[in-house]
Amino acid sequence: MKSIFGKRENETFQQYRERSINSISKSFCGAKWYNATIWLGNGTTASCHHPPAHKIPLDEVAKSYKALHNTTYKKAIRKEMLDGVRPKECEYCWKIEDLGDDKVSDRVYKSVIYSDEELIEAKEKFGAGLDVDLKTLEIAFDANCNFGCSYCNASFSTTWQKDVKQFGPYQNLVSDGAGAFQHDGGHAMPYGRKNEGNPYVEAFWKWWESELQYTLRELRVTGGEPSMSPDFWKLMDWWKANPDCKVPFAVNSNLGQKKKLLDALIESSKSFKDFSIYTSNEATGIQAEYIRYGLDWDVWLNNMHRVNSEGNIKSVNVMMTINALCLFSITDFMDEMLILKDKYSQQAAVMSFNILRFPSFQSIVTLPEDIRLERADHIEKWLEKNWKGGREGLLDMERDGIVRMIDYIRRIESGHRHTSSKESRERDWKSFYSQYDKRRKKDFLKAFPMLKEWWDSIPETNIEQLKSVIDGDDAKSNRYVDEVLKKAKDEGWVLNPQWANPGAQDYIEPDNQQQDDMIDLVEQLNANSDDKHVGGAAGKKLL
Repeated sequence: MKSIFGKRENETFQQYRERSINSISKSFCGAKWYNATIWLGNGTTASCHHPPAHKIPLDEVAKSYKALHNTTYKKAIRKEMLDGVRPKECEYCWKIEDLGDDKVSDRVYKSVIYSDEELIEAKEKFGAGLDVDLKTLEIAFDANCNFGCSYCNASFSTTWQKDVKQFGPYQNLVSDGAGAFQHDGGHAMPYGRKNEGNPYVEAFWKWWESELQYTLRELRVTGGEPSMSPDFWKLMDWWKANPDCKVPFAVNSNLGQKKKLLDALIESSKSFKDFSIYTSNEATGIQAEYIRYGLDWDVWLNNMHRVNSEGNIKSVNVMMTINALCLFSITDFMDEMLILKDKYSQQAAVMSFNILRFPSFQSIVTLPEDIRLERADHIEKWLEKNWKGGREGLLDMERDGIVRMIDYIRRIESGHRHTSSKESRERDWKSFYSQYDKRRKKDFLKAFPMLKEWWDSIPETNIEQLKSVIDGDDAKSNRYVDEVLKKAKDEGWVLNPQWANPGAQDYIEPDNQQQDDMIDLVEQLNANSDDKHVGGAAGKKLL
């Protein structure tokens, strides 16, 4: 399938925005119609990674599998966009755009992958009320993950679930980000470790078999860590049996799994016509290992070379989560990415700069102003040295991302609409990382000695201790859903009741055993494949 890119040759992203997007509406974004992230494990969805997730009503899914994407709530947000209203859930982009007309927000990058004609169809053919066929889709089957990154939580990582179940909720947190570290993820996998009887997974497979395998422009699988998911390997096995499928495929992998699983992932890439990897990192050495618990920097960097040299990989994309701690080795990290680009191609390490807003105490905005400004100047000097008109391997989009990041570091004072006070965030900074060190056997000041003076100046927080975990279902606390649905109802929309979470079932902690189980599953799938080819040529094995 040929990808579509709406920006004309020699047209800037700012010019594209005015011509193609703002001509429809100054709050329009193509992702709200044509893109979705769907967490199948617990039945939630969002149009991209910036807005909070919301529940997918089960009664809507029972009527049509397309309700996995076309929820009543999402249709109400589409109406706001067509009316020129800025949806509150999309405030990430509005913050960027309010920095000035020259600043390009993600709604541009998420719309430019669709043609001008498709964007016009979103308004004139589908409007706000009709179901839309997805063109790009990201799914997560479950939350199985061998990493426990500092800014993640038990909703998305079983390593985080183990942390909270073993040590209890994080204490003495007072800012808006506190709740993320005070639940054990009991809501995250309500259909158990193997997703048995999960109606969302069943709906996906129905949609995939009937339409999506023919119409999607890209399918991406995220997690958790997908290589620890049984459903992921079943999808790999489906593709092995259907190598003529033309849908471009991508997987979000932390590239820190056991060698046999990475071997199987590399082998799987050879069944695809178009296979890309998305991975995440934004720092080097001890600092990267501190931010992303479970990561071994040397292993990760070696695996970046492996997937580029051994796999049938179209591009390797590095999703950088720009948090406060990464600023102290981010230029060293970008140097390593330029080395990869130079050795393989520009597509060997395509960087994206995704600014962290939740939890706000880990955001750039929590750092002291003098440190922020010094870091912005340092990164700006790196860009001046390395840009060279793109001749050193940097893409225009990467340069734009770095420029936007520098401006954000210098100018933005609050991460999101509900950001707590700076004092609250600083207190949570010290409270959280002190507990993180004890639980994970880390040492904050060893990894970040340049922050000692500021660290020592932050007072200790001692409040009444939590005696149990809280309900961590983020979709229940989505501040925008009730408001938007009330507005839709007042305007005469026909609404269906939202699904109530059926509650968590008993969950078995996977740890390393989950990776071993997946290795066994891959071997079983290989054996089944061989049985199907008795008397004929067998397909390539994943291991």
